Amino acid sequence: STGIYVRGGGPDQNLVIMDDAVVYNANHLFGFFSVFNGDALKSVELIKGGFPARYGGRLSSVIEMNMKEGNKEKLHGEGGIGLIASRLTLEGPLTKKKSGAGSSSFLVSARRTYLDFVARPLIKQQSNGETIAGYYFYDLNAKANYDFGPKNKLYLSGYFGQDRFYVNDKKEGTNIGLNWGNATATLRWNHLISEKAFSNTSLIFSNYKFQISSDELNFQDQEAFSLRYSSGIRDFSIKHDVDFYPSPQHSLRFGVQSTFHRFTPSAVVLKNTDINQFKQEVDAIDVLESGLYAEDSWRPNSRWRINGGLRLSHFVQKQVNYFRPEPRVSAAYILKPSLSVKASYALMNQYVHLLSNTGIGLPTDLWVPTTDRIKPQQSEQIAVGIAKDFADQGATRGLTLTVEGYYKTMNNIINYREGASFLLLNDPTSAEKVRWEDNVTRGKGWSYGAEVLLQKKVGRFSGWVGYTLSWTQWQFAELNFGQKFFPRYDRRHDASVVGIYEISPRITLSGTWVYGTGQALTVPTSEYQAATHQPLYDSYYSNNTPYLNLWNQVEAYGTQKNSFRAEPYHRMDLSVQFHKKKKYHERTWEFSVYNLYNRRNPFFYGLDTKDQGQGKPSKTVLYRYSVFPVVPSISYNFKF
Repeated sequence: STGIYVRGGGPDQNLVIMDDAVVYNANHLFGFFSVFNGDALKSVELIKGGFPARYGGRLSSVIEMNMKEGNKEKLHGEGGIGLIASRLTLEGPLTKKKSGAGSSSFLVSARRTYLDFVARPLIKQQSNGETIAGYYFYDLNAKANYDFGPKNKLYLSGYFGQDRFYVNDKKEGTNIGLNWGNATATLRWNHLISEKAFSNTSLIFSNYKFQISSDELNFQDQEAFSLRYSSGIRDFSIKHDVDFYPSPQHSLRFGVQSTFHRFTPSAVVLKNTDINQFKQEVDAIDVLESGLYAEDSWRPNSRWRINGGLRLSHFVQKQVNYFRPEPRVSAAYILKPSLSVKASYALMNQYVHLLSNTGIGLPTDLWVPTTDRIKPQQSEQIAVGIAKDFADQGATRGLTLTVEGYYKTMNNIINYREGASFLLLNDPTSAEKVRWEDNVTRGKGWSYGAEVLLQKKVGRFSGWVGYTLSWTQWQFAELNFGQKFFPRYDRRHDASVVGIYEISPRITLSGTWVYGTGQALTVPTSEYQAATHQPLYDSYYSNNTPYLNLWNQVEAYGTQKNSFRAEPYHRMDLSVQFHKKKKYHERTWEFSVYNLYNRRNPFFYGLDTKDQGQGKPSKTVLYRYSVFPVVPSISYNFKF
């Protein structure tokens, strides 16, 4: 999966920003591709601790990305054609630059996979032409900017992405779909106030939505069944920031942001010819989230670097108001030019929540807001670390080492009650509406550990070795008998090794190896018959009186929650690139292998009954399911 876990936090606890706009689901299926196109990005910054006061609304991390502004001098392009995906980026001036006048430029970058086209003949052959199935995604980044002169600049940028999975079985009369996507737009005005101050004012739009669809047609009885399940979140924001440099020792930043959220936790439309037509919807929830901040980056002398600030966050939903102060401070002390120590403290509040059955950030997870019954999440984090630069010569040239330890507490985190789900739990023939708050419980968590990163940035050989040792625990009064347990986000060991070697100016070799402790899961240990929560009616046998429907339910009994550990995940990828500069362009052939030694990593586990032969009792077996063995690939890339 491509869910991002930072210091014990879930995928919802990362503030992912693209040109000031929040992206709520940073996933493409199976993790082969990043949700963001690197060709369109100018910079990416990850913050895991010591959060500056200008950031708010999440507990674990900030991932801030800024798109390229486009080449103002001439047209430039790059792209690639691969076995399952292609990409193209174009950038250049919009108008010719004239003396004394402003300039403008644009950038457009697009990608699309075509795995559905490649696999369609094989699927049709296996199903005798009765089944059409596939998955693909496409995304588009676009940006335009105009320079009005030395004091004013205007930027307009947007990101649009869609993932679509579908199955159409003509023989069975079924049509199933799973779609999700993000759309963002940002209009930013940059204004130079004076030689010591400038401001940025932004209007921001963000929209995330997913939908599950299922249609079935019984050809014999001509009965039709149709289900549509959708959920999403839409934002309109206004943001104003000011940067002020009163002296070489001080750098001040202050600003305000307000966001109008509209949550649609679930909207179900069900049609069945058996019961005529039924429609059920859960009303949209409108909330307002705001933040006011001020921070100062202070250099009192040549050795100290201090950033202190305060953020005041506010959230209102109907008659419920939450007002929370969030102090932040971080400091670094330079012991000598090659060695420094640092420490930070941050208090964070989060007013949006992600309800997940899987814990891996699938698009079917449910975004919900803070309400009168669900308080905002809150975390406090302390981090201490050192940074060492080695001698800039010989084998250690460009080598840096950072070591950081952290301790974080989390309050008011939410999780489903035992047996609950984001899908409707009541009788679908009733008109009663569902409140998702009834299906969740509130608790607290702890996360602590240490991170080590050894990195080499220059020379023919570059790369890094990273390792994290950490513990994460949760505690809910209504889960696991009130005892602490390890959530899916707990990963004891996490390691990555990345190397890039420039064999010659024309050949580059690169490799990656990753390792992670397996996820903590609950494995059922007993099976019994249980009554469903809905009665059935039989007018012939029971004279229209209800009776219970019995069904076999596999139930976790006698074990602690998440006491089973999945097998560890590890994988190696290799790639070699052949570069060649032509007269008008540069081309690169890339040959790569995913999962080089064909590791069968667990994707999920399932229980099934295994027959042991005549006269022997059957037994329940835990099966491991894997996806993607060794996968070779080839692509052609170009620049002009």
